[in-house]
Amino acid sequence: MMTLLSTLLSFLAGGVPKLLDLWQDSKDKAHELELARMQNERERELAAMGLLAQQRIEEIHTEQVAMQTQAEEMKALYAHDIAIGEGTSQWVKNARALVRPVLTYGMFMLLVFVEIGGFWYAWTTNVPFDLMLDQLWDDDTQQIWAAIVAFHFGSRAFAK
Repeated sequence: MMTLLSTLLSFLAGGVPKLLDLWQDSKDKAHELELARMQNERERELAAMGLLAQQRIEEIHTEQVAMQTQAEEMKALYAHDIAIGEGTSQWVKNARALVRPVLTYGMFMLLVFVEIGGFWYAWTTNVPFDLMLDQLWDDDTQQIWAAIVAFHFGSRAFAK
């Protein structure tokens, strides 16, 4: 039962970032609607005062500043990414890219090594198969394995 529950929770945990993005998006849209409402009220007031042309000039200036800021931010991000790998060999760049896969495969191989070692020890000491299976594939191991697999594939499913 705990394995099923941990699998379900891990699968759903993979979707938490997507749910947070949806929540943030709804908040952003509500904020944008409020800003649009305020802007419409301001336009009506300015139009009533005959200052609509001045307001449009301010809007154009604000848009230019926002675009310039965004362009500078992108330039800084690209420069930072280039600076990280600058002066390093291709081997170092490849090693940096392999950190996560190596850790993942290493943990999997550790699990396989422990399970095979436990099986071999139990087999050579004539432990009954049902007892050996209970010791090797216990509830804790099942829960950990289910959580890892469900989170990995669950996050990929929610990412699409």
